[in-house]
Amino acid sequence: MRDATTKMKLSPKEGLELLEILKTRFEKNMNRHPGVEWVKVRARLEANTEKWWSLNEMEKSNGEPDVVGHDQKTGEYLFFDCSAETPKGRTSVCYDREGLESRKEHKPADSAMDMAAAMGIELLTEEEYQDLQKLGDFDTKTSSWVKTPADIRKLGGALHGHRRYGRVFVGYNGAQSYYAARAFRGSLRV
Repeated sequence: MRDATTKMKLSPKEGLELLEILKTRFEKNMNRHPGVEWVKVRARLEANTEKWWSLNEMEKSNGEPDVVGHDQKTGEYLFFDCSAETPKGRTSVCYDREGLESRKEHKPADSAMDMAAAMGIELLTEEEYQDLQKLGDFDTKTSSWVKTPADIRKLGGALHGHRRYGRVFVGYNGAQSYYAARAFRGSLRV
C-alpha cells in the first residue's frame, strides 16, 4: 500500500510499463494521430511525469488511453479513452455528486464527475465525443456520460453518447440515473 506522499505517483518500473503500453497502442492505432511521432509524445510524457498517474488510472479502469490530437500552440498531446466500449472499471455511476445525493435509495458508489476529478482527468465534452467517434466505432453496445452544459444540468439532466445503427447519438437522462452499461470517457492533456 502506498502512503499519502506517493499515492499519486508511479514507481519508475510502473512508469516504464505504462510507457510501453501507450507506445504499443499508439503504434497499433496510427489512424488516431496522423503525423504525430511517438518519439515526440514520449519526450513530452517524460517531461511531465506528474501526468503518468492519471494516464495509469485511465488504463487501470479499462479506458485504453491513446493520443488523439496535438495542440500546436501549447505543445500538449491530447489523450482520450479509446476503449471500444465505455470503460468497464467506471460503470454504474450517476453523472455528478448532486445527482448521487438526490437518490433516495439504491445509490451507486460514485459519480462520473467525482471519479474523473479523483483521476485527474476531464469528461469528454459533446464535441470531443463526436470527434472520438470520427476515429472509429465506439460505444456500440454501451454509452458514456459526457460533460453536460450548465443550462441542461440546472434542469436536472445530463448528457450521454453512444453509437447505434451506424450513427452517433447524444441523449439525456436524469443526472441521478445510472446503468451497468454506462460509464464515462475522459481526456487528459500532457
